[in-house]
Order: sequence, then C-alpha cells, then structure tokens
Amino acid sequence: MSRLPVLCVAVLTVAAGLGVRALFDGPVSKYAGDALYTVLIYTLVVLILPRVRPWVAAALAAGASWVIEFAQLGEIPAVLRPLLGSTFNPPDLFWYAVGAAAAWAAHTLWSRRAG
Repeated sequence: MSRLPVLCVAVLTVAAGLGVRALFDGPVSKYAGDALYTVLIYTLVVLILPRVRPWVAAALAAGASWVIEFAQLGEIPAVLRPLLGSTFNPPDLFWYAVGAAAAWAAHTLWSRRAG
C-alpha cells in the first residue's frame, strides 16, 4: 500500500477527532475520540509497515491502546498526560476495539477494491 493515502487518512483521522471534540460534548466526543485514537495508531502501523495485514494492524493498534490505558493505573509523567491520558476508564477498552475493528474493515475493503 502506498504511504501517501495512509498519511492522508492519518491527517483526516486527526481532523475528525478535533471536529468531534469541537461539535459534541460528553460521552459522544469522549468515546468517538477513543475510537479515533486507535484508528490513528492503526494508520501509523500501516505507515511504518505498508505490507501489514489488516488483522495484524488492528491487533497492534488495539493492543497499544489497551497497554496505554492500563498504564494509566500507574503514574503517567505530566508531560505525557495530554498524549497518553491520566485516568483509567474501563469503557475506553471497548471503544478502542471499535476503532480497531472499523479501521480493519475499512482497510480490508480498500485492499479488495484496489487489488
């Protein structure tokens, strides 16, 4: 997969996350942000490993999101809190899986269409 479309998806994912935060309040923006966070990690995995299989990228993205969430049970340095968060929230784990599944589905559809 070419890196330019993946980079564009990463930029659109960040824009979508900022847009959701600007337009919505409460749980909608919170959990959409969680899902989009994992989608961004997914795109970074694909950017680094362009030939990665969609299910592997999804597993890595969800796994990284979960590791970061569980790390919040300990102490996160103040400088990293804006990126990694600071409070463990169990429902986030579900929304990370939703983001990984959505990215996996989109990647699989794109690959089939392009292939």
